Amino acid sequence: MEPTNWAPEHSDALREHLAKGLSFSQIAKAINSRFNTTYSRNAALGRARRMGLAGDERPASPLETKPATLPRVGEARPTEARLATFPWPVPVFKRGKPKKLRCVKIEPRYLSLIDLAHGDCRYPYGGDEEGEAITFCGHPRRTGSSYCTPHFHLSRIPTPPLECVPSAASLRVVEAA
Repeated sequence: MEPTNWAPEHSDALREHLAKGLSFSQIAKAINSRFNTTYSRNAALGRARRMGLAGDERPASPLETKPATLPRVGEARPTEARLATFPWPVPVFKRGKPKKLRCVKIEPRYLSLIDLAHGDCRYPYGGDEEGEAITFCGHPRRTGSSYCTPHFHLSRIPTPPLECVPSAASLRVVEAA
């Protein structure tokens, strides 16, 4: 519940006058004269909406409306479940073929994390199936890396070597000399 300066008896009076079918300007005038307050029509309307008593529609007339049983302040109101609506269709993902992994011709030592020493390769093996243990390569690692040399090269994206292409500026200098 959000903080408000409406006293509980003012809220009860609002509920009573609304059940009688009075307009919000009439309700504000009646509450102001009864409790010596200065509520506006919009204050009465806003309070009624926060209490869950007023919707977007207006009552037709005081004679046509029936007194309704209204919830008390602080009672939970039943709400209807809402489904999430998306402005665009959700894509359907199809299972792709598993990719063939690159591998190196090195026989790992299959060490557990606890058995690894400071300078051992930390390339993981296993853990693909539920409950399968994860082990590590364990060979001496490359300087500045967590992996041994074969696993270091395996973990990098292979790029073709760059060709040296002379720039036009260097050609002009050569021609001038």
